[in-house]
Amino acid sequence: MALFDDQMAWPQPNSTPPPPRRRSISVGWVLLSVAAVLVLILGLTPSPYVIEQPGPAFNTLGFDRAVGSTAQGGQNGTDSKTHLISIPSQKTYPTSGSLDLLTVSLLGDPKNLPSWMEVVSAWFDPSKAVIPVDVAFPASSTAKQQQQENAVLMVDSQKDAIAAALNTLGTPFPQSVSVKQVLAHTPADGHVKVGDEIVSINGVKVAGIESLRAAVARNGADATAAVGIVRSGQSKTVEVAPVKSGSATVLGVGVGMDYAFPFDVKIQLENVGGPSAGMMFALGIIDTLTPGFLNGGARVAGTGTIDNEGNVGPIGGIRQKLYGAKDAGAKYFLAPASNCDEVVGHVPGGLQVFAVKKLSDSLKVLKTIASDGDTGKLPRCTT
Repeated sequence: MALFDDQMAWPQPNSTPPPPRRRSISVGWVLLSVAAVLVLILGLTPSPYVIEQPGPAFNTLGFDRAVGSTAQGGQNGTDSKTHLISIPSQKTYPTSGSLDLLTVSLLGDPKNLPSWMEVVSAWFDPSKAVIPVDVAFPASSTAKQQQQENAVLMVDSQKDAIAAALNTLGTPFPQSVSVKQVLAHTPADGHVKVGDEIVSINGVKVAGIESLRAAVARNGADATAAVGIVRSGQSKTVEVAPVKSGSATVLGVGVGMDYAFPFDVKIQLENVGGPSAGMMFALGIIDTLTPGFLNGGARVAGTGTIDNEGNVGPIGGIRQKLYGAKDAGAKYFLAPASNCDEVVGHVPGGLQVFAVKKLSDSLKVLKTIASDGDTGKLPRCTT
């Protein structure tokens, strides 16, 4: 008895092939067309995001143009070179290598948003960051206002950098913590006035804003503080009871630094704002005013705010600046220790990153590099 009939679906050597599956091919073309339309939509539709990416690097020991730039430098499109840092009235010394400051550029703004395709591409690029447009451009201020604020921060950071450098070099000059604002209905209201110079807290000298904050924090909100001030040239002490504001202890004043520098330090850098170049400005000034090469002639980059006491503060866009440093050819990078949580796991290959808290830490790193010392013993960002 036969188990199978000859009409079963076993292929025969000379059997005719089945007709083409037109339905499957048609469905495939439809899906491909839909995908193409989606790609086109993603490529053209604006997203609610902007993209942070590495911006140009500038050598504080060089001229007022980006590292590697072939464009004309100088002002008004001329081809003249202007030193980024110049100190006309003082003896200066030759420098070598670089002390690069880094920038972050923004792709997009509220009126010209990047496409979804650009955003998706940026998500997979470790050198870029995608952020909501309303975070980059808060509704409380216009893009023009932000530019103006960043310009003011840049000017202030340059003054603080000059002060930090001169203090490090032991050059004396008048500097004071000045009251710029007294908040109504706060402990300082009625006791401290705009224009007062704060010189001490509980008899301890205040050398800068960070010293003032630390002294008020030590006093706490449970006791009255003796605030030493100079008003219209007269010294006096006023009693102020600090209060808690969030996690901070405050007097209720807004303060700023006033300086009277003994000579002019000119810093020429256009179209760059914010305070994050402060530390690199200070290092550039020190190198310019001292013999020898602070960096040993190496390419060094870095970032961080600075104050007159030499404290290095955190900045934004640290990951983009790491890649910007690598692109500029730097082998070493000075990063604020307070940014270490963003640095770990995001360091480009071939770049050594050191964690610094004060200007003196940065100088120690540079001394080690210049002397071919063991950089492995220097502080790094770790988990």
